[in-house]
Amino acid sequence: MPPARVVDHRPRLRVYARRALGPALGALALALALACTQERTVPREHHDVVEALPSPTDSTTMTEPARNPDGTLPIEEVAKYPLPGTSIPGSFQFSPDGKWLTYLDSPDRSLTRTLYVEPVDEGTAERRVMFEPEGAGATEDNLSAEEKLQRERRRERSLGVTRYAWAKQAQRVLVPLRGDLWIQDGPDAQPRKVVDTEGSPALDPVLSRDGKHLAWVQDAELYTVSIDDGGTPRQLTTGARGTGKTHGLAEYIAQEEMGRHQGFWWSYDGEHLAYVEVDETHIPVYRINHQGRDDAHSHEDHGYPFAGEANAKVRLGVVPRRGGDTVWMPLSIDDQDGGGGDEELYLARVHWLPDGSLTAQLENREQTRLDLVRFDPRTGARTTLSSERSDVWINLHDDFRPLEHGQGPDAGGFVWTSEKSGFRHLYVHDREGKELRALTSGEWMVDQVVGVDETGGHVYFEGTKDGATERHVYRVALHGGPVERLTPEPGTHDATMSKDFRHFVDTYSDPSSPPRVTLRRTRDGSVVRELRIEPDPRVAALALRPPELVTLTSRDGVELHGAIYEPPPGNGVHPPFATIVSVYGGPHAQRVTHGWGMTVDLRAQYLASLGFVVFKLDNRGSARRGLAFEGAIKHDMGNLEVQDQEDGVRWLVERGLADPERVGIYGWSYGGYMSAMALARAPDTFKAAVAGAPVSSWDGYDTHYTERYMGTPTSNPEGYRRSSVLTHVPDIRGSLMIVHGLIDENVHFRHAARLVDALVKARKHHELLLFPDERHMPRSEADRVYMEERMRDFFIEELGPVDLVRG
Repeated sequence: MPPARVVDHRPRLRVYARRALGPALGALALALALACTQERTVPREHHDVVEALPSPTDSTTMTEPARNPDGTLPIEEVAKYPLPGTSIPGSFQFSPDGKWLTYLDSPDRSLTRTLYVEPVDEGTAERRVMFEPEGAGATEDNLSAEEKLQRERRRERSLGVTRYAWAKQAQRVLVPLRGDLWIQDGPDAQPRKVVDTEGSPALDPVLSRDGKHLAWVQDAELYTVSIDDGGTPRQLTTGARGTGKTHGLAEYIAQEEMGRHQGFWWSYDGEHLAYVEVDETHIPVYRINHQGRDDAHSHEDHGYPFAGEANAKVRLGVVPRRGGDTVWMPLSIDDQDGGGGDEELYLARVHWLPDGSLTAQLENREQTRLDLVRFDPRTGARTTLSSERSDVWINLHDDFRPLEHGQGPDAGGFVWTSEKSGFRHLYVHDREGKELRALTSGEWMVDQVVGVDETGGHVYFEGTKDGATERHVYRVALHGGPVERLTPEPGTHDATMSKDFRHFVDTYSDPSSPPRVTLRRTRDGSVVRELRIEPDPRVAALALRPPELVTLTSRDGVELHGAIYEPPPGNGVHPPFATIVSVYGGPHAQRVTHGWGMTVDLRAQYLASLGFVVFKLDNRGSARRGLAFEGAIKHDMGNLEVQDQEDGVRWLVERGLADPERVGIYGWSYGGYMSAMALARAPDTFKAAVAGAPVSSWDGYDTHYTERYMGTPTSNPEGYRRSSVLTHVPDIRGSLMIVHGLIDENVHFRHAARLVDALVKARKHHELLLFPDERHMPRSEADRVYMEERMRDFFIEELGPVDLVRG
C-alpha cells in the first residue's frame, strides 16, 4: 500500500501547522443547490444558495420546541438542523434485480445515518438495518482532512454512513467508511472490509459493473483490487505522487462548478478504466491563514483558478485493469489542441458505451460550445458525434443515456437533452450522433432524466410541464408521443427508478406538508405504499404558516414568482410592515417553489414572527424558466437582478404590505453580493442590508462559474467594472453589515476585505461580523445562533423597533 498520506490537488491545498510543510491535500469540490431550503430544484452542480448549512456538531436528539409566550419563534430554532420535517430517508437505490430498496435514514432525526433495506413487493414491508458501521461511523472527529474537504465540495453534512452504491449488475453493495472500503453481498450477508487504508484514505471508490472489481484513488494514484479472489491491490498509474499532479481525481473546477465529482470510469466489461490526469502546479498558490487557531503558523494553500487566469491542465487516458501503458485521448475543439492538457478546454463528462468505445463532453472556455466526441480507447482515434453552440451559454447536464438494446436506427444511439430551443428537452440520436427525433417540446423544461426503459419503450424524467414552481415525474414513449404525468399530487417530486422499471420512489412535499416518501408503480404512478418516517414533533410544536406564493409583473412585462411571509395575525403589528427581502438571485438556482422548503425557512419565519414581512422573489437570471429568462443577465451581473427585486418591493408597497421607508435585504454568497448591490444600486428602495460571504468583485471568483456569465476580465472589462460592488460603494446611503468566515475557500475573505477597504475610503459606515474558524457557511451551532442574534438586532435598529421582540 502507498504511504499514509493522500496527495490530492482539488485545487492544491496544503494544511500547515508549526511550519511543517505537509503534503498537498485537495480542496475537493459541489455546488449546493438550495442548501437552506432543503429542496433540490435544480441539478446538483449549481451554485451555493443561501443561509446556513446543517452542522455536524449539532445535538443528535431533537427536543420538542415551544414558541415563546408572545408567539415568536425561539431564535435557537433558526440555527438548529435538520430543519423540522426534513429528517427523512434519502439516497434511495434499488438492487439490480429490483427486489430490494435501500436508503439512508436517521430515526432519531439527527445527522447520523444508517443503511436500511426493505423488500420491494406489493404488500406491507418491514425495513431493517442492512449495514451498521463499527463505532459511530463517520464523524467530524474521525474523518481525514481529505474526506472533510470532499464533503465540503459535495455540500455533504450527514454522518454515520454517508455514501453507498450497488454494483450495476450484481447483488453487491459498496460502503466507504472512514477511508476504508466495505463490501456486502446482499441484505443477508455479513459485511467485510476489503480495503484497509491504514490512515491513507481511499477516495471516490467505484465497483465495476459486474461487481467483481473495485477501483479507488489513494495518494494521487489509481488502484484496483479483485474482490472475490482476495487479491492484492494493484497500482495502475504512476508519476503523479509527489509531483503536484493527480491521477483519477476530478479537479476543483469540475467538482465545484461543473458537477463532475468523478475522475475515473469503468468500461462496460470491467477490463479498462478511463481516468484524468490533473496538473495544477502552474496555478499560483492562494494562502489562507487560520487566524482563529492557537497555532500561529497554521494555514492552507490552494491552487485557485481566478477568472481570466490559468485553469488546471487535464488529460484523459485509458489503462487496462490488469496494468499496462496508458493510451491518451486527444482532447480538442477545432484549433484548441488539448492533447497535452489544455487549460482552455473543460472535460465536462466522460461515459463508456456498450460497444467498448469511450465518449467525452468537451466544453470551450467561453462555455458557448459543447462537443460530444467518441474515442477508440485502443488508439485514441476520435469522431465528433455532436456539437452544440449557444449565444447565451451551455448548461451542463447528466442526461446522456446510451441505448444498450436499440433496434434499427436507434441501434448504438443515445438519449440526450439540449436547450437549443430555449428550453431543455429530450432528443434521440443515432450511433453517429444524428438527431432522429425530439421527444418533448414547448415552453417548459426537462429537469433531468431518471430512467430509460428500452424494453418498455419509455423515457422517465422530471420537469416543469405543469408549472415552473412545481416539479413532477413524467414519461414519454421512446419513439415519441404524448407526455404522461405520473405524480398527481401538487408540489415538488423527486424520483429514483428501479432497475427493472416496475417501481420508483417518489419524495414529495408542498408548502403545507412535510416531505413524504412513497413507492409507486411506473405503469400509472399509483402508490404501492408509503415509507415509514418518524413523526417530527417540531412540525406541530412550531405550527409554521406556509408563505403565500404570488406572481407579479416586472416594469418591462416579465412574469416573476414570489413568496410572502406575513406576521401572524393578532400579534399587534399592522401593515404597512417593515419589510425584509430574502435574496439569492443568482443563476442556476430557484428559491420560490411549491414545496415544504419554503415553509421551513426558519429565518424568514422568525423575522415574520417578530413583526416584519419577509419577501422572496426569483428575479431574471434564476433557474427553471428557460434560457432567455436565465441569460438576461449575461455580461452584466447585479443590474437586472436588482431591478427585479426593486419591482418586487414596489409591488408590495402598492398593495399596502410594505412600508417604503423601512425595507432591508439579506442573502448569502450570490445573495450576499445581491444584498450589497441592492443597497448601492437601489438606495432609494433599500435602507439596510446584510451581505453574507459576498462576492465583491468578479475578478476574485473562479473561472468556470464567473466566465460562463461574464466572460473574462480582458474580454469584458466594462462588464466587470459595472458588476463589481466596489464600483458602486460611493452610492451607498443605507446601512450595511458584512458577514464572512475567515477560512472560506470558496468566496475568499479577500472579497469582504476589498469591500471594507472601499467603504473606509468612501467614509461609509458599516458593520463587520467575522467568524475566524468558519468556511463558506457557518457550521457551529453556537456561531449560527450568534449570527442570527446579530442580524435580528441589526434589522431592528435600522428598520425601526418591532414591539414583539423579546431579548
